[in-house]
Amino acid sequence: MTETAVALSEDAQIAIAEALNQAVAETAVTTMLAQNFHWNVKGMAFGPLHDLFQKIYEDHFIAQDDLAERIRALDKHAEGMLASMLKRSKVSEHDGHATDREMIAVMQDAQETLAQTLAGAGELAAKHGDTLTEDLCIARGQEHEKFAWFLRAHLA
Repeated sequence: MTETAVALSEDAQIAIAEALNQAVAETAVTTMLAQNFHWNVKGMAFGPLHDLFQKIYEDHFIAQDDLAERIRALDKHAEGMLASMLKRSKVSEHDGHATDREMIAVMQDAQETLAQTLAGAGELAAKHGDTLTEDLCIARGQEHEKFAWFLRAHLA
């Protein structure tokens, strides 16, 4: 068990891991959402959106690992089943049949949802004195807010 896990009560470890598993699930669904839009975007903004969606899914793929490894550092199970992630996620799948503006709006909503989920997980971690998880959640939340901003700028 890690030093942080030892300092946290079992109940705190469980609650924080649950919040992080929520973030992993939503990040995984959003990763695939971004990749799907990357593959299927078309229109006058194809180039910039194709690149932006790629930047998002590459960032999110790494983020999934960072979040899951933090769960493991807390000595808890990191959920890795796609069906479970889809069931738990507040971000929904999309078939990729959409205009570029619709894709942007869906992705913006996903980014805002992730930022909110991570803010909640960070607050929970802070409540229990888990500054490492809190810092991770803050950093990830900032990335999702930045992506939401980029997406909003496309719709302005």
